[in-house]
This record gives sequence, structure tokens and C-alpha cells, in this order.
Amino acid sequence: MPHVIIKLQSGRSAAQKTRIANAVTRALVVSAECTEDAVSVGIEDVEQKDWGETVYRPDILGKTNTIYKQPGYDPGL
Repeated sequence: MPHVIIKLQSGRSAAQKTRIANAVTRALVVSAECTEDAVSVGIEDVEQKDWGETVYRPDILGKTNTIYKQPGYDPGL
């Protein structure tokens, strides 16, 4: 049962978030070979000024063994 938490820079509309959740769900159904009912997707808004401390350091630098797609940016920490 995949549960995905997506952290996005604040500013996306509810409609955009719904499209993102639907796209992630479709990708998981195919690649994880599960049913749509097994998937849940949460989306958390993060202010740009907080990204480095609340996302980049703890979730990317702090969990390198879980990152399967590295970001292509440097937050300048």
C-alpha cells in the first residue's frame, strides 16, 4: 500500500494538487503493480524561505539512502 508525501513550494492550486496526486497514483499503479485503491497521496506546502531547513536538509541530505532521484538544484545552504 504505497503512501506518498509530496512537499511542494507553496502556491499550487487545489486543481494542480489534484492533477499531481492523480499522476502519481497512475505511475504507482503501473510501476508498483498495485491497485488504485491501495494508493494514498498527501501534499504539503512549504514556503520557499523554509525549503532548506524543512525539506532539503532533513529529507534530502539527511536521508540520502532513500533518494532515488537527486534534485538538480543547490539551495545554497
